[in-house]
Amino acid sequence: MAKKGLGRGLGAIFGEDVVRESNEELSKVQKTTQKDGEEMERGEHLVKVSLIEPNGGQPRKNFNEEELKELAESIKNYGILQPILVQKKGTSYEIIAGERRWRAAKLAGLKEVPVVLREYDKQKAMEIALIENVQREDLNPIEEAKAYQQLIKEFNLTQEEIAARVSKNRATITNSMRLLKLDEEIQDLLIQGVITSGHARALLSLEDKALQKKAAKEITDKGLSVRETEKLVKKLGKPISRSEKSENKDQALSLIFQELEERMKTIMGTKVTIHNKDKSKGRIEIEYYSEAELERIVEMIESIR
Repeated sequence: MAKKGLGRGLGAIFGEDVVRESNEELSKVQKTTQKDGEEMERGEHLVKVSLIEPNGGQPRKNFNEEELKELAESIKNYGILQPILVQKKGTSYEIIAGERRWRAAKLAGLKEVPVVLREYDKQKAMEIALIENVQREDLNPIEEAKAYQQLIKEFNLTQEEIAARVSKNRATITNSMRLLKLDEEIQDLLIQGVITSGHARALLSLEDKALQKKAAKEITDKGLSVRETEKLVKKLGKPISRSEKSENKDQALSLIFQELEERMKTIMGTKVTIHNKDKSKGRIEIEYYSEAELERIVEMIESIR
């Protein structure tokens, strides 16, 4: 009686047709052969596109619209050549690998897609999604780096363990994750393809994020190559020598005194020169060109009292 009541409740909420279709699709997948009391591996099935949903832990976050349209056209002509890997999630199915194919299938107007059903824990599902995307080179450098970071933070995997799972050497994993030290604005440039991984790795030599952004602007404004970027970074990251610091300081003081001379010239109505020994000592020279002008300057000074 409880089951019958529950069926009526779901039907009232979602409609009898939706409930019936969902149950039919689930029953297809749940029909498996029993051997020695254990469930055998599930095979390939057709599942309604509307019953499939993306995985929130999927490493890939960006999908190129043009590439999706091209894949959709291919699917219209040839169908989906490789099933989507999914796992059961309530009355729907969560994608483990194949979200790009699923999105393209929706664009192509498919009502059903081939899937292979598996049951994995969260860690295994993420590893598989990461491996598939890395092998297909579907991830941008930042997505890949964040996926490695998530495996380390959530599942306490070491870089060596990750390297073994994705068939890469440890140095590759380390260099990938170093990209996350870049300023977020520069990470966005890398995601958008405005700069390359080579540019990004060169910018990592600059620890100061303000300098990173300054260099990135020059890269984009001037269209610098990776080699030119490396030279720029070397120049920006070079420590300032004492002589350069002293020269910069002198130039700054000179500008300050020039501004003061101009202000006094405006007030006095004649040429004024400041002779400074340092920022604390010096003398002021006021020029006059007639007795009358001298009298005027004296009267102006006396009026200050």
